[in-house]
Amino acid sequence: MLMFTPLQTPRLHLRALRAEDAPALLDIFSRDEVSEYYDLDTFTELAEAEQLVRVWLRRTEAGEGLRWALTRSGDDRLIGTCGLHQYCPSHRRAEIGYELHPDCWGQGLMTEAVQALLAYGFGPLALHRMEAFIDPANHASERLLERCGLRNEGILRDYFFEKGRFVNAQMMAILEQDYAALATPR
Repeated sequence: MLMFTPLQTPRLHLRALRAEDAPALLDIFSRDEVSEYYDLDTFTELAEAEQLVRVWLRRTEAGEGLRWALTRSGDDRLIGTCGLHQYCPSHRRAEIGYELHPDCWGQGLMTEAVQALLAYGFGPLALHRMEAFIDPANHASERLLERCGLRNEGILRDYFFEKGRFVNAQMMAILEQDYAALATPR
């Protein structure tokens, strides 16, 4: 059973999403550079962000996934989110998803957040596999996931239908034994 647990990194607090996070989420998703590789259109109204918060909260309540609000330690303002979705307990796997305000890009913050997700997934959740689908052109996301130990498993052609067209998906994944090897001193 999925249970929400706040997480902490050296610079971030990963807390529960709240309805009042919607304006900050709108600020993130109203930027074309954020939605470029995302399966959502660029937001133009607060109602879109409010709906996304409700969807993520419903998934958590239903035990289908978890979504954390990312805030800097000591500052409760949302700067992004990350989470586990497509949770499949029978196969002990989940998919990683995330986005971050562009003002925070290039600072290693999402690397910290994804590392916290991996520790939680391979620790308390006892997952065997964690994976992420990214756009093959999203090289920044690929580098982020590689830094966290995920490997490129290939391209799934026309895997998603997004924004009125089929798009390829690059599969990135890490297994529990790969994660354990990263933590073992050499």
